[in-house]
Amino acid sequence: MTDVSQTLAAFAADLTYDDIPAEVVERTKLLMLDVTGIMVRARHDAESTPSLIAAVKKLGLAGGSCSVAGDGGGYAPPAAALVNGTLAHSLDFDDTHAEASLHSSAPIVPAAVAAAEMVNASGRDLIAAVVAGYEIQIRLSIALVPREHYDRGFHPTATCGVFAAAAAAAKLFGLGTEGIQSAFGLALSQSAGTMQFLADGSWTKRSHVGQAAQNGLICAAMAAEGYKGPDDACEGRWGFFQAYAPNPDPAKATAGLGETWETLRLAVKPYPSCRYSHAPLDAIIQLREEHAIDPADVEGIEVGLAKTGWQLIGNPDENKHNPESIVDGQFSMPFCAAIAMREGSFGWDDYKTHLGDPDTLALCRKIETVVDPRAEAEFPRNMAGVVRIRTASGDEYERMITEPKGEPGNFMSEDEFRAKFDGLCAPYLAGDGTDRLAAAILSLEEANSVRSVMALSQPAQAAE
Repeated sequence: MTDVSQTLAAFAADLTYDDIPAEVVERTKLLMLDVTGIMVRARHDAESTPSLIAAVKKLGLAGGSCSVAGDGGGYAPPAAALVNGTLAHSLDFDDTHAEASLHSSAPIVPAAVAAAEMVNASGRDLIAAVVAGYEIQIRLSIALVPREHYDRGFHPTATCGVFAAAAAAAKLFGLGTEGIQSAFGLALSQSAGTMQFLADGSWTKRSHVGQAAQNGLICAAMAAEGYKGPDDACEGRWGFFQAYAPNPDPAKATAGLGETWETLRLAVKPYPSCRYSHAPLDAIIQLREEHAIDPADVEGIEVGLAKTGWQLIGNPDENKHNPESIVDGQFSMPFCAAIAMREGSFGWDDYKTHLGDPDTLALCRKIETVVDPRAEAEFPRNMAGVVRIRTASGDEYERMITEPKGEPGNFMSEDEFRAKFDGLCAPYLAGDGTDRLAAAILSLEEANSVRSVMALSQPAQAAE
């Protein structure tokens, strides 16, 4: 079996800012801009945030030297990673990788930022660490075979994310190959995250990611102090691949490493819902506009998905027709489709308007999801979707979207990134605060200290 753990550790240890192609650097800054805007909004608006902050304070982890986006207080480093990581995933608005079927920035950037603040690292150092994390996390998930990993009930953003968070933090701490490999060994015992949250709309999907960031940071710190983890964390007899998937392909974890940049295959979400819903949402919004479809005239909508997506956001329809929480809504294709049909768009604030709205729920019950062979044929290369709309007037419309908006082949422009970022941050960063924070992130390679950038994410007064 390929010596995966050592190879990935050496890649992380040896990668420098100057090794990274310019287009990867530019893409990484946009991804970091995107996730920072999400963290700022979630610090104030996610319903799970108050209890998270209260728990951190109860544990005595507030008042430290590390930052939380959108929060004027200080936190102990592990708490900052935990909170930022949870915030980053609390809106389900963060970046995705289609083949790996996971989110990357949410577990990696918070751990890297906390480590960077601990050692007063530069923007260039942070970018290199984050890219190392992206490349490792994505490849680990691909090697597991994501569908089979999901079938075992695991959440790959978190299970793979803890290794990437450990690598990013360890790199910022200055560890070499042996030290990062040891951090991987420690992370193996912290790799967790179950999909059971789908049963009742609970909040653990969010905290999985924060805990991956926190635990990755802790593993890196322990390794930096000489604490030894097992060498073969990935490929060992009781290692990550054998324990977490039935038919892993370890060679995929190192294929093209340092030559093919998976970072460039990360997609960004225009809608705050499970990424599998986005192709159908694009189709609904387009058809609604092109044919002037009146939502009141809709008799029925069929949404076709790949099987993996259908299992998450369509199965069974009866459960998806009556979402009671934001988490329920984020993983309900019928509910998201009903919002898009009624609004002609879909943003974070729409949850407040449509959860419990009788007209939205009535439309939701007219929407069914199926496994579509055309969408299945595109998977896992693309999270495609097919929409068929029938109206009471007798008209029928159909559209297939192969690459939803935000995918690498249909990427968002910098102006679209800024519109999303401004919409998330503007309510909480006064004056020109959004402009200054965005400018700092988009020129991150010029920053001598990550601390100075994070300071711009804080409001005038600490959030409660």
